[in-house]
Amino acid sequence: MGTPSPAAPWGRALWALLLATLGCSAGQPLGGEPMCTAQPLAKYSITFTGKWSQASFPKQYPLFRPPAQWSSLLGAAHSPDYSLWRKGQYVSNGLRDFAERSEAWALMREMEAAGEKLQSVHGVFSAPAVPSGTGQTSAEFEAHSRHSLVSFVVRIVPSPDWFVGVDSLDLCDGGRWREQVVVDLHPYDAGTDSGFTFSSPKFATVPQDTVTEITASSPSHPANSFYYPRLKSLPPIATVTLARLPQSPRAFPPAPGLGGGGNELAYSLPAPETPLDCEVSLWSSWGLCAGPCGRPGAKSRTRYVRARPANHGAPCPGLEEEAPCVPDNCV
Repeated sequence: MGTPSPAAPWGRALWALLLATLGCSAGQPLGGEPMCTAQPLAKYSITFTGKWSQASFPKQYPLFRPPAQWSSLLGAAHSPDYSLWRKGQYVSNGLRDFAERSEAWALMREMEAAGEKLQSVHGVFSAPAVPSGTGQTSAEFEAHSRHSLVSFVVRIVPSPDWFVGVDSLDLCDGGRWREQVVVDLHPYDAGTDSGFTFSSPKFATVPQDTVTEITASSPSHPANSFYYPRLKSLPPIATVTLARLPQSPRAFPPAPGLGGGGNELAYSLPAPETPLDCEVSLWSSWGLCAGPCGRPGAKSRTRYVRARPANHGAPCPGLEEEAPCVPDNCV
């Protein structure tokens, strides 16, 4: 029997090191995100608080048919390789139906399919609708160390295809679960309907656009319901609070001060008052010159109020204007 080669132990050591390296790489989440090493499961409550009041958003505020309100909340706890929605990307067919008509079944099927086929969704959760612009709704869900991200959407009702939500918020911070996270929410356009106002008739966007954030100056059109050129940024239209619940084999009680799975009135600080300047139409054409023949006369034109001022906004300018003229076509 020959003498063993001195290179053999080194070869085995290198092979073991290679296997260990490959094993570590396989355990990392996609996209290079840091791995969550917290205990496998965590329970959370999610409380959505609507702040869509007439004081904060006076322009075209919906008062009836239907009044300002929020759809049900629909979300999921998932891994980094799943996306419910993302700014700058196209929405799915299910999310289009939800953003335009509050129809949730197709979107729920999409999320459940991602959990069954790709193992990227740990669980789907929902909370009841809020029947007014200001109010609360809440739910509970479970996060896993391999599914530590949470995403959700709530439709703004009425609207063409506008919604608020969170995209891939990580509840895990390395080796521990976050105890509480509070996020201010702002409106987004799903990119499937071209309406400018809350009550715009349906007008499909062809070709479909990507998700964009609606701001005080974008879309830059005076007809836009969120167009407030005097503001640098819109006040939050809603907030969401995610609070970790204590581990218990029994039912999980709601976190102190938060609702327990229904919708209720929100008791908070008064909403900020957003100033709304008076908006008037363009001038009409000049009327006929009135006055005796051959002598100076006067003509006039008018305009009307499109939106009255609110919350100390700029007052309305004059609605009638006169100018001198000389009558013609005298008989």
